[in-house]
Amino acid sequence: MDEQRFYISPDGSDQWSGELPERNEAGTDGPFATLKRARDAVRQLKRRGLIRDRIRVQLRGGVYSIKEPVDFTPEDSAPVTYEAYPGEEPVIDGGHTVTGWVEEQLNGRTVWAAELPEVASGRWYFRSLFADGKRRSRPRYPKQGLLGIEDVPGYSLVPGLLNGFFEGSDTFRYAPSDLQRWHNLEDIDIVVLHYWVEERMPIVSLNEETRYVKSSRRSTFGLKDDVALRFAQYYVDNVLEHLSEPGEWYLDRSSGKLYYAPMEGESMETTQIVVPRVEQLLRLNGNHEQGQYIDYLQFRNLSFRHADWSLPTGGDPEGACGYPGIEKLNLACAPQAAYHVPGAIDWTGARHCVLDSCDIRLIGFYAVNMGPGCTGNHVIDNTMYDLGAGGVKLSGSDAKGPLSGRSGLNHITDNHIYHGGLVFHSGIGVVSRHAYGNVIAHNHIHDLYYTGISCGWVWGYTDNVSRDNRIEYNHIHDLGHGLLNDMGGIYILGVQPGTVIVGNVIHDIVKKNYGGWGIYLDEGSSHITVENNLTYRLSSQCYHQHYGRENRISNNIFAFGKEGVISFTRPEEHISVVFERNIILTDNTPAFVCKTDLDRVHMISDLNLIWDVAADEPTYAGNGRYDNTAKWDYWRKYTTEEWQLRGYDLHSIGADPLFADSGAGNFTLHPDSPAAKLGFVPFDPTLAGIRKR
Repeated sequence: MDEQRFYISPDGSDQWSGELPERNEAGTDGPFATLKRARDAVRQLKRRGLIRDRIRVQLRGGVYSIKEPVDFTPEDSAPVTYEAYPGEEPVIDGGHTVTGWVEEQLNGRTVWAAELPEVASGRWYFRSLFADGKRRSRPRYPKQGLLGIEDVPGYSLVPGLLNGFFEGSDTFRYAPSDLQRWHNLEDIDIVVLHYWVEERMPIVSLNEETRYVKSSRRSTFGLKDDVALRFAQYYVDNVLEHLSEPGEWYLDRSSGKLYYAPMEGESMETTQIVVPRVEQLLRLNGNHEQGQYIDYLQFRNLSFRHADWSLPTGGDPEGACGYPGIEKLNLACAPQAAYHVPGAIDWTGARHCVLDSCDIRLIGFYAVNMGPGCTGNHVIDNTMYDLGAGGVKLSGSDAKGPLSGRSGLNHITDNHIYHGGLVFHSGIGVVSRHAYGNVIAHNHIHDLYYTGISCGWVWGYTDNVSRDNRIEYNHIHDLGHGLLNDMGGIYILGVQPGTVIVGNVIHDIVKKNYGGWGIYLDEGSSHITVENNLTYRLSSQCYHQHYGRENRISNNIFAFGKEGVISFTRPEEHISVVFERNIILTDNTPAFVCKTDLDRVHMISDLNLIWDVAADEPTYAGNGRYDNTAKWDYWRKYTTEEWQLRGYDLHSIGADPLFADSGAGNFTLHPDSPAAKLGFVPFDPTLAGIRKR
């Protein structure tokens, strides 16, 4: 292969040739100084027809500060690799280091203060701050726990999860003494946590006499606490008067002054305080509608740091809520998964491009967003950490959209995605929307407030682009943390023939009020294969199917769901699921749970091994529900005999599966396990997660 090379260095010059890895002795030539200059040099080669087989652009170690995103267009399509110089770490940095600190008194404590004239003049505002590579928080009230809405004008509380669901509001009444006319009121956000979203509602007015507060944004959903018969709960973000804890900071837009309460051991002389100048760092801007794509670019071993966030404008352009006119409203959140939030690395109309072994952290949006017209791309072996939203978001045209905008055949594998949802709490580790033939495999995803992996995006049985997706060998754990609801380690929507969920390990998911599931097949999920997965220690059930048809669930281990192990919500006339050769382990909870009468459930369930570690005989099934305080309980339980009289599990076995130590998460089966008699084939859970390169 005939390879051409350019070099970039923080000590370089955009006036040089870029063909040398370091400056020559005469100081007359050497590497470029910026990524944009190297991009332009490649463009010049392309225009002159001088590109041979491949171009390699190598970045020397150091920090490359940017004040605007680095953009690539279809003009840049060529087999070009932008990568780290061997053994060095280049950082694409959207931050600005704040200097000129002095000590001042604020709220009765000593803080650092710095003057920022650009903020005072209205030319700059930011919502993130980082100290020595760690995100710091704006002052929140209350510090722990949530406040409760007292009343919502024109909204009546009615029992039931979805009653009043689309009746959003921009106004509510707060409880006495909860809110007040704080400084810079318009810079304060009310963050409502309910259902599966955070509603971020900036304040525009507050009346201390009537106790009504009004936001510039209408809540997407009714301000109800989902399954509980009470109004929603919230916290308040960015209140100057509540800056009281070490590590908190506040930017006073009116005066242009930045305040920071230092952590123990931090000093003005040695602590680096960085604030972002940009919201996005790297963009590939193809135009699928005009047939102009970006092809063959690769980015390897690069680090991306320090990007901000803002609230995306507009409503729900896809009308996913199904509420007339909602696409025209200025909403407080996306209907799900913060899908309106872009990526710090953002691609549209990209084909056969690669993001490999990069480190993306300290950002305000999703780490990576691949929009319409993205096919054949690889996002592999990257670290995504400290994220405002989630890790990777993939979105294409839906079934009614243009074929040019279809996305598919992408590989999202071996990435470590963690510590996300820090601003947009409903951000997901990996979400695939209206996309086909993708491989989402061997990722390690943890410490998010919502779902680990989501695939689908069509509610019910309508036409769906999603199909033939492989979600396999991912390790997903420690989600929810009691903040949101209706989540799954793996969450599926819509009819998806050919989609398989294989070899994943999912554990430790904690919901707020309801719905902390392991594998969750939501509305219309159909023709999906689920096998060789291990899910355990869930705050709801290990497998949950809302409704769907003809899904095959086999050879899985489902253990220790706090509210049962297997659950179904809506009965239908067709066969919803074939459930065979699974091991179900309970701890004084029913193996199967349904929110309606089990006589109406249409499924095939047999050849399963079912065991209750706390009882001589398992409770096979029960009818469960949440009461008006979000407490879970059963209104009926069924014995083995009653369950089998309904035609279920006639050949299943109630026996100890003989795991090595299920209580400690070791589900290795003893060679004499009775599961073998049912045809259960042992699998190796240690295969899940990131592979060695």
